[in-house]
Amino acid sequence: MIEIIPAIDIIEGKCVRLSKGDYNTQKVYASNPLDVALEFQDAGIMRLHLVDLDGAKASHIVNWKTLETIATKTNLVIDFGGGLKSDNDLQIAFECGASMVTGGSIAVKNPEIFVRWLEIFGSEKIILGADTHNGKIAVTGWLESSDHDVMDFISDYVHLGVDKVISTDISKDGMLEGPSFELYGSILSKLPDLYLIASGGISCMEDIEKLDEMGVPAVIVGKAIYEGRITKNQLEKYNNNRL
Repeated sequence: MIEIIPAIDIIEGKCVRLSKGDYNTQKVYASNPLDVALEFQDAGIMRLHLVDLDGAKASHIVNWKTLETIATKTNLVIDFGGGLKSDNDLQIAFECGASMVTGGSIAVKNPEIFVRWLEIFGSEKIILGADTHNGKIAVTGWLESSDHDVMDFISDYVHLGVDKVISTDISKDGMLEGPSFELYGSILSKLPDLYLIASGGISCMEDIEKLDEMGVPAVIVGKAIYEGRITKNQLEKYNNNRL
């Protein structure tokens, strides 16, 4: 059964969501992300995707205090991303309570650093971020495009030891119009053993059920929860069925 991973995106210490990664579209859903994290925990959620959007834009970790607060005051397993560009950023993330980190831009711009992290910490702690727009990998908080084809990018890193990938179709993110089923189907057809985490566009539980039927191992959900398209009761019921 597919794992549902709620997302909390942080700007200036607040829980926000963007549309298609556009910082000008930010909508604040909560001034205290800890309250949101505790609600997820109460609904039986075990894992959280926490993104430092300020960090992604600044190219260094910014909202480490929010990470530390959630990590120390909940039992959630946190994967953290956004702005991790140096060994110091990585050290701060792990010291502040991240169980795993996601590297996207670093894997494009400084692959030797990302590969070294993978060798030192292992694939259990280092997740590849493969966010795509029109089939190409996007970086720096989705503000820049690269020439890397998403399929080749993922495949190359799988051969280097990556076994967990978060892939977001940016055109779908925050739009509540359904995820990129074709993209995830293509990735899994080529890399069937990959722990693929789908992200972007989830609008309802039916979207999640379809991804589950496709064999997608996990899915990140954000705006659908905050907009009430997926309720805490549905999450609780789903997680109880997984036990």
